[in-house]
Amino acid sequence: MSGHGTPVPMTSRSCGPLRGTAHVPGDKSISHRSLILGALCVGETHIAGLLEGEDVIDTAKAMRAFGATVTDHGGGEWTVNGVGVGGFAEPDAVINCGNSGTGVRLIMGAMATSPITASFTGDASLNSRPMARVTVPLALFGTQAVGRQGRRLPMTIVGAADPVPVRYTVPVPSAQVKSAVLLAGLNAPGQTVVIEKEATRDHTERMLQGFGATVSVEETEEGRVITLTGQPELTPQNIVVPRDPSSAAFPVCAAIITPGSDVLVPNIGLNPTRAGLFTTLQEMGADLTFENMREEGGEPVADLRAKFSPDLKGIAVPPARAASMIDEYPVLSVVAAFAEGVTDMRGVKELRVKESDRIDAMAKGLRSAGVSVDEGPDWWKVTGLGHGNVPGGVTVASVLDHRIAMAFMVMGMATQKPMTVDDGSPIATSFPIFEGLMTALGAQIMHVNS
Repeated sequence: MSGHGTPVPMTSRSCGPLRGTAHVPGDKSISHRSLILGALCVGETHIAGLLEGEDVIDTAKAMRAFGATVTDHGGGEWTVNGVGVGGFAEPDAVINCGNSGTGVRLIMGAMATSPITASFTGDASLNSRPMARVTVPLALFGTQAVGRQGRRLPMTIVGAADPVPVRYTVPVPSAQVKSAVLLAGLNAPGQTVVIEKEATRDHTERMLQGFGATVSVEETEEGRVITLTGQPELTPQNIVVPRDPSSAAFPVCAAIITPGSDVLVPNIGLNPTRAGLFTTLQEMGADLTFENMREEGGEPVADLRAKFSPDLKGIAVPPARAASMIDEYPVLSVVAAFAEGVTDMRGVKELRVKESDRIDAMAKGLRSAGVSVDEGPDWWKVTGLGHGNVPGGVTVASVLDHRIAMAFMVMGMATQKPMTVDDGSPIATSFPIFEGLMTALGAQIMHVNS
């Protein structure tokens, strides 16, 4: 299920120590980009360790709809026989991106400078999310977009027949917007330039270079300036997808708050634009160690060991770190509930427009579980109760958001009374093995109606 079917209530209760090795899924960001860039090559790209969650599978289906041959060989092994830059065919049907904001925005960018028309839709959550942040810069290339009021899905994109290169300053930190513009720039002549005032995850730049595009990155007074030379011939690659740090966050944070725990999470991607959570947890006093540091496919990787940390302290998380851990704030707020003192999180307005308003959803859930939360447009504060003092014992709304559901499942492992989410089905969009993986470590997660 992906949050658009029958709700699946789930409960998590206090458990013994979490022990063992947690093999989390492949990185979602890299999985999306591997499929899209593979489709923009001529020849066969091999992908190992692809995340086989619903979000990524929807992107694979979309690439097939645009003419690429995408084959699942089992066990996370996939191949993509691409059509080349500018070679996308016009889809016969509406492209359904399910719950994935990353998927739909990157795909829109990839097709925006081809002379084709495509329509996009998604589930209730995705269809409520704003698309103007992508359609506005894509219009600079000559692309047209027609959607519902508020520039929301369902939406039809008319690709530019004669695209022009653009120079665009991203108004808010967003790797999705940056990536959509760069992917659109692939089929535009000349140089497309994207300027970031704050750096965001840089998988797109790294992977474009790996596939043979000419991309330069320069730090200037304007910010981080990324320049792409358009109309390259991309070269197929063999990609090994590192494990997803955003998924690793859940077993790591669970181990930190659950007495006696010792969990190893191998092969975690530690790209500095993604690893802010782990730095933050260490600053709070978490017992985290990095073993076997290495580089794979241009990305830094390590094995991460997390142990129970009874003396966590609240901290002020630097706003400049937000872009490197934006998806991890929900589970960080759970850890903050078990710390002593206030954890202050600022510069996080992007959380208001994710799969849900994540600040609102977490604040409501934490308050109902007995934790004090203050919030504003782009900040929130959690006043921790210390280890063993968080009441729990409530049912909270997951609001069709996988990270909200998993965060409260983690919380229930250390609260005095169980925590229940009204619908755990959205977890399948990004971490389909979450329940089995956590149960194998010793967690007690169950379906309420089972």
